[in-house]
Amino acid sequence: MITIHFVSIDKDGVRRDTPLQTRVGRSLMEAASAHDVEGIAADCGGLLSCATCHVLVSEPWAAQLPPASQDEHAMLDFTAVVRTPASRLSCQIQLTASLDGLTVELPATQY
Repeated sequence: MITIHFVSIDKDGVRRDTPLQTRVGRSLMEAASAHDVEGIAADCGGLLSCATCHVLVSEPWAAQLPPASQDEHAMLDFTAVVRTPASRLSCQIQLTASLDGLTVELPATQY
């Protein structure tokens, strides 16, 4: 099992960290959905046909991920908040043992 941290910032600027334990081999979106993480809608269920599992992955974690595919880059154009260089779709991030402790920030909205 590995630990993943989902960070959200509420309208008052308060930072909230939601840690969860999950198994290696599933996607970050699947882990979030299984634990009802608020802020990951995952409307398409991981089929790469929506952008409602958008997360922001900063360094040093971003460097450990494979680059986004052309399809992921295209779908990131449809995020509800402006995409940044840290933008990724959590359905495209496969969890490995090396990602133990991964911290991602949730955008203000997925819609």
